[in-house]
Amino acid sequence: MATAQTRRSFLKIASATLATGALPGQGNPARQKPNAQDAVQLPPLHNVPTEGPEKSPSPTEPYSQRVGYAIVGLGDLALKEILPAFGASKYSKAVALVSGDKVKATRIAAQYGIKEASIYSYESYDELAKNPEVQVIYIVLPNSMHADFVVRGAKAGKHILCEKPMSTNVRDCERMISACNQANVKLMIAYRQQYEPMNRAIVKMVKEGKLGALKSFVATNAQNQGDPGQWRQKLALAGGGCLPDVGVYCLNAARFISGEEPTEVWGTTYQPKDDPRFTEVEETCSFTLKFPSGLIASCSTGYGAHRSQFLRMEGEKAWAELNPAFGYSGLKLRTAKLEDAQNVTIEPMIESVDQFAQEMDHMSVCVQQNLQPHTPGEEGLQDQRITDAIYKSAKTGNSVKLSPPAKPTRGPDPMES
Repeated sequence: MATAQTRRSFLKIASATLATGALPGQGNPARQKPNAQDAVQLPPLHNVPTEGPEKSPSPTEPYSQRVGYAIVGLGDLALKEILPAFGASKYSKAVALVSGDKVKATRIAAQYGIKEASIYSYESYDELAKNPEVQVIYIVLPNSMHADFVVRGAKAGKHILCEKPMSTNVRDCERMISACNQANVKLMIAYRQQYEPMNRAIVKMVKEGKLGALKSFVATNAQNQGDPGQWRQKLALAGGGCLPDVGVYCLNAARFISGEEPTEVWGTTYQPKDDPRFTEVEETCSFTLKFPSGLIASCSTGYGAHRSQFLRMEGEKAWAELNPAFGYSGLKLRTAKLEDAQNVTIEPMIESVDQFAQEMDHMSVCVQQNLQPHTPGEEGLQDQRITDAIYKSAKTGNSVKLSPPAKPTRGPDPMES
């Protein structure tokens, strides 16, 4: 099958180095944390006025009641981040794998306690419909493969969690939404930053007016991409270069933190002629978004610069920034405002979380309680429309006007950690 061959050809991972012992995953069901009614409560050790209140970990669902996930695509992200995240999740568990490499999938299944009978190839993917343990399919494939696997997964009657960017064109995004609606299954796009506590804290500041009227948003997300043969350097698989891969973080953050949708965009790209990494896709992209309130977002992204991840939302009363931002861990939040004629900078103490566990658990709760995900397909579709407009502006040298989305792009806010 051409799809499977494409996957094997371009998604390069070092599976040979995987440890033979159990990885940090869901592990033994007997070692899971207790649920609410069975949780053991101990008296506090530090109950004096000079010490802060102690925090106890919140209970989790019993292992048998967690929502089961099939992970589709066993590349770098799945092996290094998503599968280990099940060990930190409260409501989710990995129960099936889909891969073009049966040998690798068998080794990984053994490490995570997944049944060998629940290993599927890309050709047998549709047989997930017969597996009652699988409630959600998590698509972790090259961008151009998202649409077909989402549509097939919806026809199998499974809810879908799909990595960003949603796809490579608006038509496929709309097809994905339509297929999930017709099958009456949920579709969520994996915008992990929207579930991360420090990002949520900035959103709360904006909603409560603590920054005042928003004036400027500045963000950059760049890294030095090294392998010319990697699928992200192939236009047919990725749909673009740095913009849809890492630039979408800046774009999405400007939208979800401000709560506004841009009305006009300007974009410019650079594609060097003497670098084999960029024969098909851009190395650098800068873009500007204009919002109805007057907020201007200035964003830059790249595949040829030393890693740089930063965002700042600036208002008339205060600013809030993440530096670094966008990473899987290590985010740092700072805010600054004028207080008693002094410029005061604050670094709020917010506990870090496993972002992948956080987003998967949100999807699991939505499945269990029949809720709309916070980042449904419409959120990914809107980013794709804006991405297309940025590329159009870069090609023509002119700004591109944007119409507001036909319907809200986000569901209810996720539960606070």
